[in-house]
Amino acid sequence: MHHSIRELRKFIAPEIIFGTSSRTLAGQYCKNFHAKKALVVSDPGVIQTGWTDEVIESLLDAGINYRLFSNVSPNPREHEVMAGTSIYLEEKCDSIVAVGGGSPMDCAKGIGIVAANNGHILDYKGIDQISNPLPPLIFIPTTAGTSADVSQFAIIADTKELVKIAIVSKIIIPDVALIDPETTATMDQYLTACTGMDALVHAIEAFVSKASSPLTDVHALEAIRILSSNLPEVKLNPHSMEARKNIMFGSMEAGLAFSNSILGAVHAMSHSLGGFLDLPHGECNSMLLEHVINFNFNSHPNRFSVIAQNMAIDTRGMTTEEIRKKIFDEIKSLKKFLGITNTLKDTGVKTSDIPVLAQKALEDACLVTNPRSARKRDIEVIYEEAM
Repeated sequence: MHHSIRELRKFIAPEIIFGTSSRTLAGQYCKNFHAKKALVVSDPGVIQTGWTDEVIESLLDAGINYRLFSNVSPNPREHEVMAGTSIYLEEKCDSIVAVGGGSPMDCAKGIGIVAANNGHILDYKGIDQISNPLPPLIFIPTTAGTSADVSQFAIIADTKELVKIAIVSKIIIPDVALIDPETTATMDQYLTACTGMDALVHAIEAFVSKASSPLTDVHALEAIRILSSNLPEVKLNPHSMEARKNIMFGSMEAGLAFSNSILGAVHAMSHSLGGFLDLPHGECNSMLLEHVINFNFNSHPNRFSVIAQNMAIDTRGMTTEEIRKKIFDEIKSLKKFLGITNTLKDTGVKTSDIPVLAQKALEDACLVTNPRSARKRDIEVIYEEAM
């Protein structure tokens, strides 16, 4: 009996430890990997919160030596990855521990890639371009949004071309994700909102992706349900650890979904936009989301109806067009409530920038799995609508 290989689906994930104080297990897991010296990758903001010091303490308690690398920008640059790699090799490290949001975690992946494979980090742009396995990666996320701790993505800024490149490979999935909701308590409200919206975009794009499957759908829909109900709650009660725990769990669920089904036009356009103007990734996604949904809706109206239902929208008696409009309005309303009100124009995008942004988005790997094929003019129109 013959079946099309296109019907096959895979699902990959790291070992996940979820819960309060899981961050303190970093040393134990390094020891499990027989590590002697870890490169700890973090950034100045996270170090200031004290989370990095706690992780380092767990390493020392386990007898693991370390070297700290914290020269990481909010959108990690290719030269930062190369600098971190030099330190990793010079210090004869044998494992990598990342503490922080998407930027330290993506930079840590980049360091592991180059340390194991040589060359330059930009050589690995695209899908499955990595040959050699990375050193052990132990990640402790401190934001609830990027899900770099469970995904096969690394996003690195190319400062020459002013674009973010996507590196996609199962080889860069961390070995262990220590997901501790307590670490999100030090995020301010705007960062909480933007990273939470990033997670919601992950879930929505994963559910309508061309590579979605029952293996990923269950995670995507659970993430949509959890995030759409808890993002307003954490805005109203920023000190509620229960709400933060739920958002962290929703982010993890969204990460498991998109890592295996990939993403779509929101992320392709966001990578172009964020690299061009060095803007926060979650904010870029938020500004584009409802406009991309408008573009994609008619390609999968039934799937978008399920998304609406998991956002607690009562679709009974609604026409397809009414559901599309309701999702559009619901996302706009959620963003406004969370304080995400910028348009592309507000962030410095000019009409003359749009053709350049659209061309770079066309070249992004995430566009491959967008549910509707997009030409350059289609992408230009979406950017124009988001102005």
